[in-house]
Amino acid sequence: MAWRNMMSYFSLPDFRGIFQGRVRQAGMGTHTIKSHGAKLARDHMHDWLILLLLVVIEVILYLIHPFYRFVGKDMMTDLKYPLKENTVPVWTVPLYAVLLPVAVFLLVYIRRKDVYDLHHSILGLLFSVLITAVITDAIKNAVGRPRPDFFWRCFPDGKDLYDRWGNVICHGKGSVVKEGHKSFPSGHTSWSFAGLGFLSLYLSGKIKAFDRKGHVAKLCIVFLPLLAASLVAISRVDDYWHHWQDVFAGGLLGLVVATFCYAQFFPPPYTDEGWGPYAYFQALEESRSNTNAGQSMNALDMQPMNAHVMSQRGRQNGDDFASLDELESGRM
Repeated sequence: MAWRNMMSYFSLPDFRGIFQGRVRQAGMGTHTIKSHGAKLARDHMHDWLILLLLVVIEVILYLIHPFYRFVGKDMMTDLKYPLKENTVPVWTVPLYAVLLPVAVFLLVYIRRKDVYDLHHSILGLLFSVLITAVITDAIKNAVGRPRPDFFWRCFPDGKDLYDRWGNVICHGKGSVVKEGHKSFPSGHTSWSFAGLGFLSLYLSGKIKAFDRKGHVAKLCIVFLPLLAASLVAISRVDDYWHHWQDVFAGGLLGLVVATFCYAQFFPPPYTDEGWGPYAYFQALEESRSNTNAGQSMNALDMQPMNAHVMSQRGRQNGDDFASLDELESGRM
């Protein structure tokens, strides 16, 4: 019975609004990629150029060496955890943090035919992920905190060596040692919360999760991306690639950036207009203004025409009166 009630909830018209298209509910025509996509891309050309600049900055930050912090022998107690493989490989992060949300955006577009929603959701998502990536790697390089498995990165044979000041003299592989100085904050975690956090905000607006009707089941959909991001964060600690402070800071960073980027394009999810982007409502107002202006022009055009018709009628009436006067005077 509980499952039947849950399924009946998912058939509610309010919940299905995400797929049935709220554009028609607002009384406005659809905006497709073919009709408005080119103009929209031109209007935001500078935003896409900034995205390319962020990609270049991120590549540079990834290539440069981090700060090699002093690591003494007495500090190795917390840095001797085993060197393990990633439970969540690096190449999978863009798949679930970027491509998965984009797939959801495309699904909504197929049903709603709103290019404003598609364009701004993708643009906001990319800004969220790339800004987070730049901030994360900049902090990583500046802090240079050793990972929990730093000992085995530095001394793969288990034989530790220190200089006269007590700092480590690593003889491990250079790239492995370099990666060992990038613990804070967690990149996996920040990327996950930046992408999936943005998706969570997007879904909460589309399904009206905060419509004050008490449908708690909607929150399960909103929390699902956040749960996935949290599990990724936990895996980073379990793999001994990060300390718990690293994943906490990474998650907080990703969520904050995602919230700011979402707010640039969409109203807060708890408002009545939280289901659509600002640009859609601006286009709606412009359409109404143009319609009202067109009606006003038609009314002005009708005034001379009405005056002309009245003039003609007046002349006819005058002619009729003249004929009556002639008839009465015996002229006819």
